[in-house]
Amino acid sequence: MTAQPALAHPAASARAGQCPVTHGTSDANAHGFAPFAMTDPFPSYTALRENEPVMFDEEIGYFVVSRYDDVKAIFDNWKFFSSENAQAPVRARGAAATKIMNDGGFTAYSGLSARIPPEHTRMRAIVQKEFTPRRYKALEPTIRENTARLLQQMLAHLTGRGDFLQDVAVDIPTITILGLLGVGPEMVSTYKKWSDSRAAMTWGDLSDDEQIPHAHNLVDYWTECLRLVSNAHEQLTADLNGDNLVFDLVQAQSTGSDISDHEIASVYYSLLFAGHETTTTLISNTIRELLAHPTEWQKLLDDPSRIPAAIDETLRFSPSIVGWRRKALVDTEIGGVQIPAGANILLLMGSANRDPGTFEQPETFDINRVNARNHLSFGFGIHYCLGNMLAKMQDKIVVEETLKAAPTLRLIDAEKIAFGDNLSFRAPTAVPVTWGETK
Repeated sequence: MTAQPALAHPAASARAGQCPVTHGTSDANAHGFAPFAMTDPFPSYTALRENEPVMFDEEIGYFVVSRYDDVKAIFDNWKFFSSENAQAPVRARGAAATKIMNDGGFTAYSGLSARIPPEHTRMRAIVQKEFTPRRYKALEPTIRENTARLLQQMLAHLTGRGDFLQDVAVDIPTITILGLLGVGPEMVSTYKKWSDSRAAMTWGDLSDDEQIPHAHNLVDYWTECLRLVSNAHEQLTADLNGDNLVFDLVQAQSTGSDISDHEIASVYYSLLFAGHETTTTLISNTIRELLAHPTEWQKLLDDPSRIPAAIDETLRFSPSIVGWRRKALVDTEIGGVQIPAGANILLLMGSANRDPGTFEQPETFDINRVNARNHLSFGFGIHYCLGNMLAKMQDKIVVEETLKAAPTLRLIDAEKIAFGDNLSFRAPTAVPVTWGETK
């Protein structure tokens, strides 16, 4: 069942977004794949890998790629498969939302994930200099302190019940990324609202009317990004120190780094979302999967040094992002299927991570897995996630503190946990937990 790597070959002529072969169209009765349904997509992923590893889905107009070798090869071949559509709205913006955003001066663009070389190469080299081990280490005490505080607040609930997502996982990465970007914790709820709107507008399946409040939020979000860049310039002019990423990028610009104010604001726009939304989900999923597999939770109680391995297994087994997008730049072939230039492609990392051709017994959550780090949840190639170390560090701290503070933590109705509808992000809507001795 070895997948063929993505290579350029002459392809059948077809209009971009339209399946060039009649046998590759979606049939929900055959595989059950529903692009926006995230509660349990994994059986459909198995069916796709086995029967239609490269399948054209009529609902979204994307070729859906589900095998590990194909997904990895596409990520690694930016010359044939562009990231330019990674941040494009899945559903076209309606007239009302478009007017709101145009009138509000919304011109935000991707920080890095949707940019292509040489622009991507130039910007990543500048931004990456600011993501240093020194900066991460400086954040660690605050992350640990916030985690311990939030856990104690949750454990003080008189009901003996909590929601690990809302009580702990939401605030930790949000406070962390806001601090990294120079914003106080009092803005957590506002930024979370803006971030939710970004996810809904870009990767959601909204009607025109449903888009309207999110359009207003995105205008406010982008206005704040521009304001903070302007504020950093004022600090620099006044010879004031600003210990945050926005100030550092403005300072780098002033000393000759080739990055514009709009690009810095776009980096901010992207990092705020990517730096907390996916980490909130990673933290939630790590705790959720460990509690859903009590034997694995006990392994960590016995030996906390296994936590990094447990995090990698969570990233493989239950990633925050299960699908990411690319566009074919040339007529090519993926897994024996002809792909025309201009076609949109959805890469199912959530499926690739459970490909039995790469992972033994892939449907088993096993923190002792020797090759869990081969997962594709952070992507691969030139767009590999810049903040992966920060995300994993925060998750490690949360698991460490939770093991100490609540070793008897348990899930409530694990089988009823639902996940929000989305094309790319698989985030639980709640992680209900209880603690204390089992009756």
